[in-house]
Amino acid sequence: MMKHAWDNYRQYGWGHNELKPIARKGHSTNIFGNSQLGATIVDALDTLYIMGLHNEFREGQEWIDKNLDFSVNSEVSVFEVNIRFIGGLLAAYYLSGQEVFKIKAVQLAGKLLPAFNTPTGIPWAMVNLKSGVGRNWGWASAGSSILAEFGTLHMEFVHLSYLTGDPVYYNKVMHIRKLLQKMDRPNGLYPNYLNPRTGRWGQHHTSVGGLGDSFYEYLLKAWLMSDKTDMEARKMYDDAIEAIEKHLIRKSNGGLTFIGEWKNGHLERKMGHLTCFAGGMFALGADGSRDDKAGHYLQLGAEIAHTCHESYDRTTLKLGPEAFKFDGGVEAVAVRQNEKYYILRPEVIETYWYMWRFTHDPKYRQWGWEATQAIDKYCRVSGGFSGVKDVYSSSPTYDDVQQSFFLAETLKYLYLLFSNDDLLPLDNWVFNTEAHPLPVLH
Repeated sequence: MMKHAWDNYRQYGWGHNELKPIARKGHSTNIFGNSQLGATIVDALDTLYIMGLHNEFREGQEWIDKNLDFSVNSEVSVFEVNIRFIGGLLAAYYLSGQEVFKIKAVQLAGKLLPAFNTPTGIPWAMVNLKSGVGRNWGWASAGSSILAEFGTLHMEFVHLSYLTGDPVYYNKVMHIRKLLQKMDRPNGLYPNYLNPRTGRWGQHHTSVGGLGDSFYEYLLKAWLMSDKTDMEARKMYDDAIEAIEKHLIRKSNGGLTFIGEWKNGHLERKMGHLTCFAGGMFALGADGSRDDKAGHYLQLGAEIAHTCHESYDRTTLKLGPEAFKFDGGVEAVAVRQNEKYYILRPEVIETYWYMWRFTHDPKYRQWGWEATQAIDKYCRVSGGFSGVKDVYSSSPTYDDVQQSFFLAETLKYLYLLFSNDDLLPLDNWVFNTEAHPLPVLH
């Protein structure tokens, strides 16, 4: 599957950010600006390396060496470029030892730094790589920055300071943490929006799915990456998880544990595919949890994994929808047409992999194999892999996008699920939110 995805990108989309596998041409979205930065190449490198596809890895390295140029007049998402490009380049460097990846990662990081020039030090969502001018998404609450975006820089930036000896990167992310620690949190929950001009929260929406998700993940992973010495990060994680369990986690009438979203003073009984990563996070954070609750968090991870598997199992294609409800008679099923799509997302498989590593219960491999077969049956087209628009339809239509994260995350987590535990052991490696492994800093 990886070879099919890569070879077709190589043939039809080379140098473009992503591939349109049916139209057989390059594809890009606004998160990458208007330039050809080869997002798929950078995102896929470590997966190619881990799978032993060394010729393909060398092709990617050669393109990066000759063509990857960040001095372009292009406005990019700070968050997406950090997790996909800096994360991907750092992982490629640590796995292969090739200096070019480190050099490019540091060059790019320098281009992102102007995004932090705000009154509070909370970065803008977007920055122009050439001019350094930053701004926020027009749709975000009252000009706010987004929790998951400015809260998902820590792992990469700490590694940048570690590799360069320059504390500027470390200082930027620690400043964000200090600011968040001082702030008042409604119900102990972190709202998804924070205004970088005033330092005040925007709307009081809280989510463990999109807009919130990887902020919580990076609190836990900051602690793991520090060889469990960053106790401040662990405490912030534990506090956040306790508030999430109290206010957002519920059991449905049918006995499914789900994580809802706090909106306008009430709990919305809806869970996104993105939220499904949290099963793996709870399992990963079980060891070292407060009050000897490791068993409790492992169980919670298993319950989330089960709910997310049900969201797959209750569709026609056995692929999960973008979001699913727990209302009345409807459980783990998408209700609205615009939530029935599957865009090759990895989060459910990511949770299966963590649950497999921590429990070795064979059902997680079984569930992973079901997902693999469904993706191969319904998403594979002659020119690569495409998302589908309705997982409940027996004759699905394609969205014609092969997402870079399909190669970075979905296929990597599937490969790891069927590999031995000594391939990237969790004692030595911490995966960023784009599945790029970074070493624990002993």
